[in-house]
This record gives sequence, structure tokens and C-alpha cells, in this order.
Amino acid sequence: MIRQPSRHCTVELQALPARIGQVRRIVSAQLRYWRLDPLIDPAALGVTELLANVHRHARPSKQCTVQLWVLLDQLTVSVHDRDPRLPCVRAAETWETCGRGLALIASLSESWGVRPHGSGKVVWFTLPAPGRVPEKAVPVGAGRYGTSLADAATTAGPRAGMRSAGVG
Repeated sequence: MIRQPSRHCTVELQALPARIGQVRRIVSAQLRYWRLDPLIDPAALGVTELLANVHRHARPSKQCTVQLWVLLDQLTVSVHDRDPRLPCVRAAETWETCGRGLALIASLSESWGVRPHGSGKVVWFTLPAPGRVPEKAVPVGAGRYGTSLADAATTAGPRAGMRSAGVG
């Protein structure tokens, strides 16, 4: 199911490899519709990494929700799954074929974080809208406010206080 009120889009899916490609195309089309073409590649890469993590690690279900929203001069992408275990950033060895996903999210985004949500968690990242100078990069393993990943789990995240925000 896809809902798109204003500058917000939600996609619910089971994180299976074929669906991940479909969601990447939906994200790309949505960003084109919003005229945010410069954000297509980093947003699609980020959502692919987050959905691959759900596919690889989430238990008991691969069911998740992807949300995109634009508020003022920032795009936020989040993935909510039903697994309460919080991810951790680790330093992958050069020979390892996985284990770099969160480091990649940190490097491509302006900010990112993870927080418990209901019986699961939300992992999110932000990208500056085109024409805006990005803030200083947040180091790998840091959440939205420069906190460690452990502290980021308790950070409310970018949606805190957005209940009555109007976007167009």
C-alpha cells in the first residue's frame, strides 16, 4: 500500500530481494515527482541498505514500512521493522563481504539514527534538499545530534515535534 499526502510517502512491504528493487524504483519516482532529482541516488542507495538489513537480520518477520518525507529543506528516509534488536556499527575487515551498511548510511547522509518503536525499531537518515549547504557531517556511529549509536537509540529522532507541521 502506498500513501502520499503532500510531501510524505509510505510504502509497506515484506523486505524480500524482488521487493527491494521495486521500492528503490518507487523512491526514485517519488523524488522525481517532488523535483528532488539530485537526492535519487543517495536515497535509493540508503533505502536499499536499510531494506537489505531488514531482509538479512529482522526476526520474526521481514514486514517493514519505508517512509519518505520532506520538511523544509530536508528529506528524511526511515525504515520501521518489527525486530526490537538495535543494529550496531562495526568495523568490517577488508575481506568481509558485509557489515558496512550503517557506515555507508552515515557517510552518505547528513544525519542518521535508530530508535525503538513499538515492538520494533526505526532506522532513519536525512539528506539536505538541493540548493542547501549541508551541515557538518556526523561521524560514523553517531546519531542525529552527534550521539553514539547506543545513545541514538534513545533519541526521539527527526519526527519528534512534527505533529502539526505543514508541508507542501
